[in-house]
Amino acid sequence: MNTPTKLVENLDLFANATQQFERALTWIDGIKVGIIEYLINPKRTIHVRFPVNMDDESIRTFHGFRVLHNRIRGPGKGGIRYHPNVTEGEVAALAAFMTWKTAVVDVPFGGGKGGVVCNPKELSRGELRRITRRFVAELGDAIGPYTDIPAPDVYTDQQTMAWIYDTFDLMHPGENNLAVVTGKPLEIGGSVGRDEATAQGCLLATERLLQHDVIPGMQTLDDVRVAVQGYGNAGATAARLFHEAGARIVAVSDSRGGVSDDDGLDPNHVLTHKGKTGTVLGFEGGTDISNEQLLAYDCDILIPAALECQIRTDNAHNIKAKLIVEAANGPVTAAADEILQEKNILDLPDIVANSGGVVVSYFEWVQNLENQQWDIDKVERRLKKRMDRAVDNTVERWKALNASSKGNANGHQSGATLRDAALVTAIERIATVVLQRDIWP
Repeated sequence: MNTPTKLVENLDLFANATQQFERALTWIDGIKVGIIEYLINPKRTIHVRFPVNMDDESIRTFHGFRVLHNRIRGPGKGGIRYHPNVTEGEVAALAAFMTWKTAVVDVPFGGGKGGVVCNPKELSRGELRRITRRFVAELGDAIGPYTDIPAPDVYTDQQTMAWIYDTFDLMHPGENNLAVVTGKPLEIGGSVGRDEATAQGCLLATERLLQHDVIPGMQTLDDVRVAVQGYGNAGATAARLFHEAGARIVAVSDSRGGVSDDDGLDPNHVLTHKGKTGTVLGFEGGTDISNEQLLAYDCDILIPAALECQIRTDNAHNIKAKLIVEAANGPVTAAADEILQEKNILDLPDIVANSGGVVVSYFEWVQNLENQQWDIDKVERRLKKRMDRAVDNTVERWKALNASSKGNANGHQSGATLRDAALVTAIERIATVVLQRDIWP
């Protein structure tokens, strides 16, 4: 393998995903070069442009993307996000993350992702509905229960998924189409536990990691100081669940800024305040801080639950947390990974930490195909089993890599990271299936 050079900061998400992938490859011997090229690039990229009637009777053209990264282990799986900064490269990177995530947590899916370039904060419900239906119509048979299965993501929710299902169902009458999308309302085939699945999985993964005694003196969450960046669905729910598990939430933030209190914030009260004011800023009893101050806050666990590339070379040196738990996708750049490693800050990567969402999406998919409805105990029991196993496998691989001689031989004097370990597991699992299926014709 080639000796890796010091990484240069690049805030392009696909470039970061590629760098992290290539670093993981240096820990693997004997993988065929052709498979590497196949695994790193998307299988299919769709870029559509479509007109939509707006409320003011004007017509606007929107751009949408759907990337199917890999489906060697099953149908593509991944969310659809609505955001003004969506790009094809971002969607391609997120689709790749889904490929690794589904392999690490061992569900029979590949990786996919979608997005529409729009600002939901400036759009009415009717406009969002028309955008969603037109986007699904443009995608046509590119999505489907056995092909590529969307889910909620940034600024999309149960209602968006209901519109996706209804549109697809009208286009495919006479079939069981419930499994075309996950994250639906319970009344039309959604699964109990799906709303909290990402945050719940994040909590379970953190608790399991701490049980491995990877951080001296921190084997449980009792009175552990936690800071959460991003107070949307995943971040706010994670703050509540960690609080209920005994942690002390000392700081939270949203896109406008944050609030802190070393004695501990009540996540439910903060959420109520945000619901009334639109932001966590100004929460009574707390001190207003910036997002940069939150990332550098004196805490034990930092949970980035916002957008990608939030922890970079310009702020990674300031982080004081002992553990980072990535509830967001791609929140740490490849170059920042090395800084965190030098500072002995452990980072539980997104493809493990936030995989609870895709696990319960898998459960929903199975229930839809079999016309079943599971109770919450069954969902939570099976989720915990999957998360525990994913963390155990990652920690075991991490220790094995660091016990081997590959580190120094490949230029990794600091050893393997948990991200390296998770990616190695994912790459090997997918490469194995490629070879088992063989190349046809």
